[in-house]
Amino acid sequence: MKKLLLGDEAIALGAIHAGLSGVYAYPGTPSTEITEYIQGDATARERGVHSRWCTNEKTAMEAALGMSYAGKRALVCMKHVGMNVCADAFVNSAITGVNGGLVVLAADDPSMHSSQNEQDSRFYGKFALIPIFEPSNQQEAYDMMADAFELSERLKEPVLFRVVTRLAHSRAAVEIGEVRQENVMNASTDQWVLLPGIARKKYAALLDKQPQMEAAAVSSLYNKMEKNGGSLGIIACGIGYNYVKEAIGNEGNILKVSQYPLPEEAIKTLAAENDAILVVEDGQPVVEQDVKALLGAGYPIKGRLTGDLPRTGELTPDNVAAALGKPVAPVYETAKNLAARPPQLCQGCGHRDVYGALVKIIEEFPDARVFGDIGCYTLGALPPFKALASCVDMGASITMAKGAADAGLRPAIAVIGDSTFTHSGMTGLLDAINENAPITVIISDNLTTGMTGGQDSAGTNKFEAICLGLGMDPEHLHVVTPLPKNIPDIAELIKREIEYEGVSVIIPRRECIQTAARKAREAKKSN
Repeated sequence: MKKLLLGDEAIALGAIHAGLSGVYAYPGTPSTEITEYIQGDATARERGVHSRWCTNEKTAMEAALGMSYAGKRALVCMKHVGMNVCADAFVNSAITGVNGGLVVLAADDPSMHSSQNEQDSRFYGKFALIPIFEPSNQQEAYDMMADAFELSERLKEPVLFRVVTRLAHSRAAVEIGEVRQENVMNASTDQWVLLPGIARKKYAALLDKQPQMEAAAVSSLYNKMEKNGGSLGIIACGIGYNYVKEAIGNEGNILKVSQYPLPEEAIKTLAAENDAILVVEDGQPVVEQDVKALLGAGYPIKGRLTGDLPRTGELTPDNVAAALGKPVAPVYETAKNLAARPPQLCQGCGHRDVYGALVKIIEEFPDARVFGDIGCYTLGALPPFKALASCVDMGASITMAKGAADAGLRPAIAVIGDSTFTHSGMTGLLDAINENAPITVIISDNLTTGMTGGQDSAGTNKFEAICLGLGMDPEHLHVVTPLPKNIPDIAELIKREIEYEGVSVIIPRRECIQTAARKAREAKKSN
């Protein structure tokens, strides 16, 4: 049987059919649809597969590691920047090892379609010294999940599963295989305690497994050599293989790489039989650098570092074809008379009313700076508000405002969303409360994780209690309703609190109009 699936959906279905017992994730494009698919899948529901959203990627990684400890198969899903959040647990999981299969899915976003950077998660796999899978198409994305879980259990190590936006969000027909039963619970009898004396032994054991990981990559069905003549060798990684085949069909000498560590002997063979090698990989020049190191400075290696492929942005069939010396269709410029349409907050969004009040007040304070965060409300940096001075990473608004206030900047204001606050803003607020830093924190609460499609927010209806629990002075904790008619009162409240030489928190609360409309449609259908 075949199904038409997004790459994300193929991954999700592959995991379910591989005997998944739990998926742990924080929503982030382009990974969100994996967990959403599992949440809606009939088999997953029937089996009771855990699929609730986590507070952040670190808690997701740790919970999945706990499920693995109990002997069950677990999947962790996040976008690439989420790997930074879970890095401590991720790297250490390679040293503890695993029991039930553990697959960590990192969805990278070359060209930064909806991200702050272009980092390549393969570096994390190399750093942790664990196997990496990188599918080239949706069928492999489905098939690889079972192989990734099996390799994880055979090696007793986590496996990194890396995809990119183009694969995650494109569709293809996928041949569906058999459905495996879940593992029975079988808690580990090993000691997962990383005291230095134990950790040193476990790290040595991880190093001893490297030859097994290399052998698995060499024998992998996902790595293959194609010899069709010519003097240029091509190493095509992941989705790059599709672009190469589109450009040259059955020509060329191609080493397809979709499972790591790199098959070094195959690379040496490719080099010996060709005059030069072109490395085609979506993301950063991870493989290109390794191949240069393997073959030495005298062997010509082409790729992103040499300018044969663009140094930034995602691969496309056109830029790969150009690197292979094939003709490329002309690119037509955008019509000059089309008006620009930058993204904006939805009409009627509560965040708009928050900014309406905030902008009105900061005009009275020429030295004011508003430190922003990750979410829909980041659009407050754009016209018509132009309110934000910064947006760096999840939770940075509060800590950056505190640091600026420590330096003497007044007033320092932080704007953070509800989901981002529970993700990584609470600890920053605790720091500010402990020093009674002179900052004003606006937690703009739209009762959902709006930017990624309306997933549950971990702190819904708990924010006042959280702030009080952290030690917030109740005299300077306020909840308001962001509506146009309330803007003057909210503006006056903001003014009063930024003049206070201590921590204040204002929580404007109104449901996201998109989720409200969706609930109304669902209610109408059910009636």
